[in-house]
Parts: sequence; C-alpha cells; structure tokens
Amino acid sequence: MEQAELKKFLDICVSETARAGASYCDLRISKARQQRVHAREDKVQYVGDDLNQGFGIRVLVNGTWGFAASSTTDEVELRRCARKACEIAAANSRLQIHPIELSLEKMQQASWTTPMEKNPFTVPLTQKIELLQNVNSMAKKHGADFCDSFIWLVNEWKFFGSSEGTFITQDLYRLWCEAIPTVIDKASGMFDSRKALTAPTGQGYEYIESFPFIEEMEKAAVNARRKLQARSVSPGARDLIILPSNLWLTIHESCGHPTELDRALGYESNFAGTSFMTPDKLGNLKYGSELINIFADRSAETGLSTCAFDDDGVATVQFPIIKDGVFVNYQTTREQAALVNQNRSHACSYADSWSHVPMQRMPNISLQPGKKKLSLADLISGTDDAILVIGNSSFSIDQQRYNFQFSGQEFWEVKNGKIGAMLRDVAYQGNTVEFWNSCDALCDESEYVLGGSFFCGKGQPCQTASVSHGAVPARFRKVNILNTRTKY
Repeated sequence: MEQAELKKFLDICVSETARAGASYCDLRISKARQQRVHAREDKVQYVGDDLNQGFGIRVLVNGTWGFAASSTTDEVELRRCARKACEIAAANSRLQIHPIELSLEKMQQASWTTPMEKNPFTVPLTQKIELLQNVNSMAKKHGADFCDSFIWLVNEWKFFGSSEGTFITQDLYRLWCEAIPTVIDKASGMFDSRKALTAPTGQGYEYIESFPFIEEMEKAAVNARRKLQARSVSPGARDLIILPSNLWLTIHESCGHPTELDRALGYESNFAGTSFMTPDKLGNLKYGSELINIFADRSAETGLSTCAFDDDGVATVQFPIIKDGVFVNYQTTREQAALVNQNRSHACSYADSWSHVPMQRMPNISLQPGKKKLSLADLISGTDDAILVIGNSSFSIDQQRYNFQFSGQEFWEVKNGKIGAMLRDVAYQGNTVEFWNSCDALCDESEYVLGGSFFCGKGQPCQTASVSHGAVPARFRKVNILNTRTKY
C-alpha cells in the first residue's frame, strides 16, 4: 500500500475511535506470504504458496482493551471495526479491576526491511526443487535409505500506526531449509535419522546457497548409520559439553519462557503453563553461575524475531535477562512495564496475524560468549570425562518451566581430552537453576552460533512466533543422564 492510503486509513481509525470514547487506538495492517516446498528423494511431495492479509484495530476505552479485525481492508470496514472495538472495550471495562497503563514511548515514523542479498521469493520454484532433490541424492549417496527435505519461506509485511502519531512499515523475511536422512538396519528392523544442522534464519536465499550441504549430508548420513551401532549410555551424573545446535532449545525453554512477565504473574497459563520466576526473584535469584549472561535482542543479525519495532510501535532494544548469573529483567510490553515498576517497555509485543491481539512474545534470547579465549577444541582437550551433545531432538519441561529433560541428534564420549566413541539413548535431566549454576566453561565469540525455531507457541487461541537463540559450546558439571530405552 502507498503511504497516502495508509495515512488515510489511520486517520479514519483515529477519528472513529475517538468519537466512540477511546483514549488510545492503533491500527495494524499486514500481508503474510508463506511458500513451502517438500521433497523425498527425487519426488516432490508438496508445494504451497499462501497469502493472508487484513487489519486489526486495538483500542483503550476506560482503561480496557477492545479489538476487532477484518480481512477486507476498505473505508467502510475500517469504520465498522473501529466502532466494534470500542463497543467491546466499553463492555469489558465493567469487569476491569486495574486500568491498563501504557508506558510512555517516543512517536516513531520509520520503515525497515530485513537485510538480505537475495529475495527468496524471486528464486524460481524449479531451482528450489532441484536443490532439495540434490540434497536428498547426496544423503543417499552416503548411505541413507531415504531422505526428506523442505524449504519454508515467510514474508511478513506490516504497517503499524497509532493515535500517538506513530507510523511504521516493516518488511520481514525468514527462511528454513531442512533435510533428514534416515537409515535402516534390515536385519534388526531398527532405524535412525540425523537432521541436518541447518538453522531457520532471518535473511535471504544466500543462506541456502552458501550452506555446505555436501559435507553436511555426508556427515548426517554416516552418523545416522553409526547411531544404530553405538553403545547405549549408562545413566548417572556426567559432565556435559553442549553445542549451540542443542543448547539453543534449552535456552528457549528454561530461560526464554520462564522470564515472560505474563507467565510469571499467572496471566498466561493455558498454553505451556506459568513460571517459577515470580517477581520476588527479580534482582535476587542466582539463576546461573557468574559466567552466565543472557541477553534479549530483537536487533540481532539474522535473528528470526529481529525487527526494528514491536507491535506496540516501540523501537526494539537489547537488554539483559541474566547478568553475571543474576536474574535482572523480564520481557515486557507497554502495558506490562509498570507492573514491575519500570517506565519503559522492552519492546516484546507481537501478534502472528492481523486477526490476533498482540501479546508479550519472546525476542531473540542468547547466551553471551565467554570473556576468555577458549575454542571448542580447547574446551574438549581440557575435559577429562564428559558427553558431547550435538543437535536438538525431543524435550520435556514442566508447567513452571523448572524441571526438564532434553535429548539430541548425536552424543559422543569425551575421555582424557579427546572425542571417543558414539553413544545413543541419551537425555539430560535437571532443573533450571541447578543446571545453569553448574556451567563452569564457555567458549569465546569465535564459536558463537545462532539456532532457533519457527514454532514458539503461546496463548489460547494459540499464536506461533519465530525466535532465535545464540550460544557457544558450554560445559556443565554433574548433570543427570537418563537412558531413554530404560523403563524407570
């Protein structure tokens, strides 16, 4: 849409809601396109290209939210939804105990686009299919019995305007390319797989073109075969060296979700529970060892949740969550900041669709590298007895985000400073605070890697968001190891 048309629509929204008694309103217009291509061996399994567009209006009447949305973006529908949002807010206000207080924020007028070299939607479909077929062929060449692969592209164009004068457009791009070689032992009937260690990312098609698929498919197929022959792990307390390809998910579940303020206050509990991180722990809890510094950052390069402004129109910022092992900050939105005696939002508002109300959502949350020079090779050579964990797999965490267990794609013994035999059937178990306090070594920034997910679910009805988590290889002492084939 042109700027003039967007301004006209915003003016309509502001005038209609003001006449209906709103003290604040905002208008979000968005167009979301998703393209997915799936292949197995040389066969195309699925091709989809979807476009979803519409608008949502959010208002405050008597200190209470009201919201209305429509897939028809025209003047008549804008006026109707503006009045409807105000009617809903007025009705809800009869039940409001504490009026909403929005933190003061600067008026913003800007536009922003995901930095990239090649727009993935301009790449011909035939080229994407050929890439997937080649990847599958590479996996079979190196011993896989079959291989599934896909490319998933997302473009999210969005406009945000408010009665406070903010006027923002953003054009966000995300992509994910994955391949999963599987091997079968025909004699025993056992099978196993090992996912490619690609990561979903906020950048252009250049990521896919530069990824070393030849080397990765060889390693994935060969190690999937090795997993069938590997020794089953003996349970008990063991040291762990966890690579970023696994640790990102542990960060997401045990650091990201627990520090969402709505969970901590009990406002969010229907989907995945609340949090043990109640407000009395803010500034007091020793969350991890003094090595642990975890920052939230929507400006992180190639991050999945990276953008310039959140869905409250607040400029995104970097802020610490865990500093030198101590819990120092929640993730907040404009309406939440005052609840923890802060006067500024941490720009964590997001809605996955024009039809959904924005809520507090996780920004990119990452474990900062160690301050001393330490490579992965150095970390391994300095470790007498541990298990090396590579890639993410299944996980489980309780409704307070406290007790957990995580598995992975590959596990290797580390003995006397060297990588030894492969292990299988491994999961590590613990609770959030004990686990992060057991960290005694972090590699330096040269080993930093960003992982992440397209599928962070929250709310009811559920909204999904994409988020990245960076990490370096880290060592944790005396973590409880489970054998996943053993019945406990």
